Amino acid sequence: IELAVGAEYRLSDLRRWLGDRGFRPAELVLEPGQYAVRGGILDVYPPTAPAPYRLEFFGDELESLRTFDPSTQRSLDDRDGVVVSFMPTGQGGPLAPETSTNLLDYLPQGAWIVWQDPLEIAEVGRSFVARLASPVGVYAFDAVVRESREFVRLDLSSFTSSGATDAFAVRTESLPAFSGKAEAVREELASLAAEDTVLLFSDNEGERGRLAEIVGALDAQPKTRIHLGVGRLGTGFRLVAENVAVASNHEIFQRYQTRRRLGRRLETRAIDTWMDLARGDLVVHVAHGIGRYLGMKTLRRDAKALTDTRGDRLLPGTAVAEQTADYLLLEFRDKVKVYVPASQIDLVQKYVGGFKGRPRLSRVGGKAWAEKKRRAEEAVRNFAMDLLRVQAVREARPGIAYPSDSLWQKEFEVSFPYPDTDDQTAAMQEIKRDMGSPRPMDRLVCGDVGYGKTELAIRAAFKAVEAGKQVVVLVPTTVLTAQHLGTFRERMADYPVVVEMLCRFQTRGVQAGILDRFRKGRVDILIGTHRLLQKDVVPADLGLLIVDEEQRFGVEHKERLKRMRQTVDILTLTATPIPRTLHMSLLGIRDISSLTTAPQDRRAVRTEVCRWDDGRIRQAILRELARDGQVFFVHNRVRSIEAVADRVRRLVPEARIEWAHGQMNEHDLEDRMLRFFAADVDVLVATTIIESGLDVPRANTMFVHDADRFGLADMHQLRGRVGRYKHRAYCYLLLPENRPATPAASKRLRAIEQYAELGAGFQIAMRDLEIRGAGNILGLEQSGHISAVGYEMYCQLLETAVRRLKGQPCDEPCRADVQLDLAAFIPSRYVPTESQRISLYRQLERAANARTLAEVAAEINDMYGPIPQEVQRLVDLEAVRVAAGWAGVRSIHRNRADLTFTLEDAARVAPLMSESADRRVRQAGVIRILDSHTLVWRLHEDRGPDGALALLKKVLARPEDGQ
Repeated sequence: IELAVGAEYRLSDLRRWLGDRGFRPAELVLEPGQYAVRGGILDVYPPTAPAPYRLEFFGDELESLRTFDPSTQRSLDDRDGVVVSFMPTGQGGPLAPETSTNLLDYLPQGAWIVWQDPLEIAEVGRSFVARLASPVGVYAFDAVVRESREFVRLDLSSFTSSGATDAFAVRTESLPAFSGKAEAVREELASLAAEDTVLLFSDNEGERGRLAEIVGALDAQPKTRIHLGVGRLGTGFRLVAENVAVASNHEIFQRYQTRRRLGRRLETRAIDTWMDLARGDLVVHVAHGIGRYLGMKTLRRDAKALTDTRGDRLLPGTAVAEQTADYLLLEFRDKVKVYVPASQIDLVQKYVGGFKGRPRLSRVGGKAWAEKKRRAEEAVRNFAMDLLRVQAVREARPGIAYPSDSLWQKEFEVSFPYPDTDDQTAAMQEIKRDMGSPRPMDRLVCGDVGYGKTELAIRAAFKAVEAGKQVVVLVPTTVLTAQHLGTFRERMADYPVVVEMLCRFQTRGVQAGILDRFRKGRVDILIGTHRLLQKDVVPADLGLLIVDEEQRFGVEHKERLKRMRQTVDILTLTATPIPRTLHMSLLGIRDISSLTTAPQDRRAVRTEVCRWDDGRIRQAILRELARDGQVFFVHNRVRSIEAVADRVRRLVPEARIEWAHGQMNEHDLEDRMLRFFAADVDVLVATTIIESGLDVPRANTMFVHDADRFGLADMHQLRGRVGRYKHRAYCYLLLPENRPATPAASKRLRAIEQYAELGAGFQIAMRDLEIRGAGNILGLEQSGHISAVGYEMYCQLLETAVRRLKGQPCDEPCRADVQLDLAAFIPSRYVPTESQRISLYRQLERAANARTLAEVAAEINDMYGPIPQEVQRLVDLEAVRVAAGWAGVRSIHRNRADLTFTLEDAARVAPLMSESADRRVRQAGVIRILDSHTLVWRLHEDRGPDGALALLKKVLARPEDGQ
């Protein structure tokens, strides 16, 4: 459908059109295939668009049209018109039956259809339909061929069919292989340009610039025959008759071709835990403790009671002047209910403990909550002191200052077959900065599975070895030892770097030989488990220690690492991401790099929820084996795992099947895992021990048995074990044959099946994973305090402790309590969803000055349309509360023409009473001091609530706010 500014459309018709074509309604548009309606604003994200669109209507007229950033929800560029494409089946859900169709129905008359290798297409098409468990509703391949005869057909084939008419041949040749090394590439391009005109294509301007540097160093004659362009090219070729050679930067530098995703994908960002807050969820009140959230109420406070404006139900209250506002209703132990004004939403946090079980509700006025907070404060202070003590020792001791990158280092990094993500680039710069500093490095690199942590470690190790130092790589399991050995050796195969591993599968003689060579400096990189921490492992000149998943080591090993941190560079890797809030709390006492961007070439795992079906399971396993792949089959019950393995073995007798679980003999377990890693096993039936640590690029199909028993974060982490390579990955979440899933389990399964990698469901899973990551990094004792007081409060306590220990200011001025007797709230007619209203209240509450408040107001206007009077009052009231807080005012209360100020101390009174006091203060009224903390500003006339608000906003404005 084509949409143009100035044209008229009925919003209801557009919603129906989107729904019929597979678009999903959502509160916020975060990913392709979603749409959202808020009043006269329609947000929609077509699957083919680089960014979602925001349509703003005045009546039926499309008044404005703009793109917006889904990660911030802020508008970007204005557009005069756009085309919204339909949502294909499989991305947005099934089309309505009456609109089911095929691709050919969308082609214009006279279109050309190009068939590349028609015989292969026919074979694949027919076999696809044959594999379907239920082909009902799917167009048969022969029917598609018949319908395509209405269009012009062009066949491309490597071999000419005997019955083909109007055939013509294009003689092509493959290009000779490039070496990938910068010096050799110049000679290879010069040789190619001696005979042909050369066209070189790059993915982007950055890659084109690198090629331009190489071509610029050539002699004049070949240089004139080489032309550079920006574009996508799968494989290069040579047109023989025309003497033209075409190549891509991927072939020249031997970098694998990557798929660029359509649209801008969301990066993992700080997650507002309130966005998925539901009635009945646990929350933490700063003063009262853990309670239960019962919803938001819009109340009118009058002289008699608090009145619910949505139900006209009287609620117990106190005698106050009339005022309408939103309140959070919380329930504590013994059914005690507390109404918290939305203007004080900073006092309430969603309870996130990251652990199983629900804590008891707190008693209002009890001592237990205060004691939990005190113990948590003491624990975080000791934790921060330990970190600062280690940091101080490191600062005092000289370390190794590595030189800047050499030509070898640059060449080594360029040889990585995948393009770096922005996060990888930033993290590598931080690592190199640390290594170039004279103090010992101690950096933690966090990131999800497959986000590129190992490559960063390899580059750091290469830099250390090139400087003449040795590297120890410490991993938690023998399986990972073998895995890292293969990865390190493969990456460093072209360089004189000796990489060895130490594991218990080796004989004592082999181990003794490796240790002797390591002691003499003949082994550059040694990889192993905690065996490397024993006293007989003596390096000749250790420069770098890389630790993979430190939280999986024992207390004794961690203590040894703690001592080593003071003298040697340490790089720690963890596959569990940590929350950004914890990252910020640890700033200055722990160096952390976070990898939050998925690699470009990573394809989304196709996920399907289904009942156990013998035919489907057999077909899926055979399909994976047919492409030389392997299969994970997750069954998390030790008692019945052998029976399940036998059942799968009967279904697919041609497959090599093994089972494994954590209660097995350790030697047998590692033997089976290594055989699977070496592709000697086709299907591994295992418990969740595969959840972390094992990287098997050939494994691209997974079954999760009894998937309704798993949490969202668990399923996300399991699914991350597949989809690591170029092939499409599949994950089947199997439900039991005779047990219905609970409503909560069904919701989780729908989320993991439907939501894209970085959508709303992913954010919830990431939050749970991040809390686990916080526990991993902070340790078991600190995890207990997170569980006791909630994650958000723990981070606040930690940040305060760090600031105090470093002598930095801890608290920003508190907002003043301002009561002007006016209706200042966010009406449900303007922002209909309760969670979004809460999120906006939090944004307003966290704005530190008038400038930030103006930005929040602009965002509200952008997302929801023109701001109504109640919301504008709320924004202005927050501006007054912030400015009054900075001026040392605790509260302002209005009683007709009197404005009563309560101040923090007497010293605050003097500036207001001096000759330099604002002229508007003296012109508007008379100031009278009641005592050292109280003054009354009696206005010459009663300006009403709105007039008093406007006056206070002007008088209290701070110069830095730009007012």
